[in-house]
Amino acid sequence: MSLEVNMNKKWPLFLLFFFFNLSTRSSSTDSITVKASISDGQTLISAGGDFELGFFTPGVSRNRYLGIWYKNIPVHTVVWVANRENPISDSISNLTMQNNGGLILQNATGSILWSTGSLNLTSPVAQLLDSGNFIVKDASYDSQKIAWQSFDYPTDTLLPGMKLGWNLKTNLDRYLTTWESNEDPSVGDYSFKLDLHGSPEFYIWNGLTKIYRNGPWTGYDFSGEPEMEYNNAFSFEFVSNEDEVYYTYKILNSSVISRFVLNQSMIQRYVWIDSQESWFLYWSMPRDRCDFYAQCGPYGVCNSNDSPVCNCLKGFVPKSPQNWNMRDGSGGCVRRTQLQCQNRDGFFKMSGLKLPDTSQATVNKSMSLDECRLNCLANCSCTAFANANISDGGSGCITWRGDLIDIREFEEDGQDLYIRLAASELDSGKGKSESKETVIIIIVIIAAVLLLLGFCGCCVLKKKLKRHSSRRARRMRSTRNLQLSFSSINTDQSPSNELDLPLFDLHTLLLATNNFSIANKLGEGGFGAVYKGKLGDGQFIAVKRLSEKSLQGLEEFKNEVMLIIKLQHINLVRLLGCCIQGEERMLIYEYMHNRSLDTIIFDKSKSRLLNWQKRFKIIAGIARGLLYLHQDSRLRIIHRDLKASNILLDDDMNPKISDFGVARTFGDGTDEHTKRLVGTLGYMSPEYAMDGIFSVKSDVFSFGVLILEIISGKKNKATYYAEPQLNLLSYSWNLWKEGKCLELLDESIRTPASIPEVVRCVQVGLLCVEERAEDRPDMSLVALMLGAQMSLPQPKPPGFCTYRSSVDTEFSSRRTVNDITVTMMEGR
Repeated sequence: MSLEVNMNKKWPLFLLFFFFNLSTRSSSTDSITVKASISDGQTLISAGGDFELGFFTPGVSRNRYLGIWYKNIPVHTVVWVANRENPISDSISNLTMQNNGGLILQNATGSILWSTGSLNLTSPVAQLLDSGNFIVKDASYDSQKIAWQSFDYPTDTLLPGMKLGWNLKTNLDRYLTTWESNEDPSVGDYSFKLDLHGSPEFYIWNGLTKIYRNGPWTGYDFSGEPEMEYNNAFSFEFVSNEDEVYYTYKILNSSVISRFVLNQSMIQRYVWIDSQESWFLYWSMPRDRCDFYAQCGPYGVCNSNDSPVCNCLKGFVPKSPQNWNMRDGSGGCVRRTQLQCQNRDGFFKMSGLKLPDTSQATVNKSMSLDECRLNCLANCSCTAFANANISDGGSGCITWRGDLIDIREFEEDGQDLYIRLAASELDSGKGKSESKETVIIIIVIIAAVLLLLGFCGCCVLKKKLKRHSSRRARRMRSTRNLQLSFSSINTDQSPSNELDLPLFDLHTLLLATNNFSIANKLGEGGFGAVYKGKLGDGQFIAVKRLSEKSLQGLEEFKNEVMLIIKLQHINLVRLLGCCIQGEERMLIYEYMHNRSLDTIIFDKSKSRLLNWQKRFKIIAGIARGLLYLHQDSRLRIIHRDLKASNILLDDDMNPKISDFGVARTFGDGTDEHTKRLVGTLGYMSPEYAMDGIFSVKSDVFSFGVLILEIISGKKNKATYYAEPQLNLLSYSWNLWKEGKCLELLDESIRTPASIPEVVRCVQVGLLCVEERAEDRPDMSLVALMLGAQMSLPQPKPPGFCTYRSSVDTEFSSRRTVNDITVTMMEGR
């Protein structure tokens, strides 16, 4: 009995000791030593709480793995896996540190599933860092000296600060490999590796097959990814010396969370958007057919804006003309005239290219371009040369031997390539541009002769009949040319993701729209009227009909078709086809049941349909669509008429940008000038409205106006509120300065879900409408600012703050005065 009593007295102390020990083992820590281990159910958490290391089960799998994931992101996102080839089939496993510092992962039977190997450390410690790097170091020496790190053994994810490439001293190759599936993190079929041959380049491999090549480093970016240079959200670095050759990146704002992933046959960059609790696809490669390796074969050059996309380099002809005509350029091209070597050959300069595959090329970093030319000319096997680095005026030399493979042509950017040709080929002309000019001259001469003959033949006709016939003939010719153009598009049966363009029959559209009845009319703009229609299969459509009175309609019609058939994004309206019959020219779009944004936000009886969550969703969606146009589409596009009436809403209120009639492609992002202004008062940037200067920042300004209109539910008119000298931008700016920006919020939104989110959107809107174009953020940064919890700069005064006469708003739709075409503020 006494023994029992004594044990009962000691039992509470034992429990306290037990639970204290358990809580000590379970408490969060970022490191383990020789005396500690991690078992299933326990984790390491980095000091700042950014990453967590422990055991997890992917998808619906029953297997367990040791890995690292983001700690504070609700979507479980694994960035590294230790035992990806040896899963744990039960929940009994331990990660243990040995006396020498080596880490071993064992299962219930004691089998080793993964290890770092022996590290020969005296006082080892393993630590999970806030960078996501899991390191082992010797605590008794310099804490910066790392004996082993997970960053040296990446799986499918590259985090900021990681190195992708080679440590030449240790012969360590760091590269990405895909997961086998969402449930199986074992090594998949695809890898993204740096090839050290020639000028180092990264390739996506499917086994031993090259899928994609990003081109050599130019000093600014990779040759095949010129858009890297125009990024202000990330900094990129490529290091190549006798010790290391690698690529790495940094995020310029510490609050932004981003990861670079190899996802099957694509490399993708994601950014975490807090407000949507999801990963936003910021950038990806390959982006189109021309990015896939060797699409046009040897000596072929790929241009996604051409149809077909493959052409031969100057001095070369298709190896298989029959296959080439069938849109299969994979056989490539052959020389029209064989090289003579020595002084009988020369070089043709071709600009704006992704340089050919350099795996068989030779690089000399100290040679000048002139020396490079002489070196290539002296070597009869040399087929081309180029600068190795284009920064600071250019330096270094790359020379190619044998076939030139995987060349892409950009509208702007890219590099110069000097192609070796026989002297007779050089004498025959200076390239594709001159050939085009010759053809144009010939056509002009023929047209002039035909016009003269036509004039003489028509002299006997009455003047009135001549005018009528001539006008009708011109319209019919333009219609026929359009039909031929679209037919050539539709006959492209290449194995790419090109969009076909169905031609609709006029009779079908008459039936669908009830003969274009007034009841079916959705609105009208400078192009013409838009009608709702219903096809025989029940599908609803929107028919955009070119007005006979439209002065610029034909050019806008062609422009819209040729642009939008090459675009595909969830936040862009989808073109279903067109109708070119007789004098009719119509575009057929998917029908948006909620019509345009302006019909809701500016209508007090409907604005309540859009609570804050929906409005923010619309703002974010427009930003994604605009980012795609500016950066990720095959054609980099400036919309030039972004406004509420050109934002359509589907059944779920998802926004889709529409109306590309006045859009323009652009290249390097520099400013362009025009004497013919197109757009809408209230949305035009100052530099565009006043001086005809437009750039991507013109669209950013229009987007900023849209943000403020969506928040307030009010139009950006010339005069506003109690103070007649204020428009919406000035009014918003004054509220911001006074710390009262919440007063801008639409009265129909009484309880916004997130007041900080509203304030952030107002601030982003004001940043977008700043007076100077160079002060405005680009859309890649705007997308980050909207979603990521990052600190934002203070906005400067917006453009068009000063009082303007009401005359400014009294232009009619598409009225042209002194080559200025504007659209009235009213939604159409």
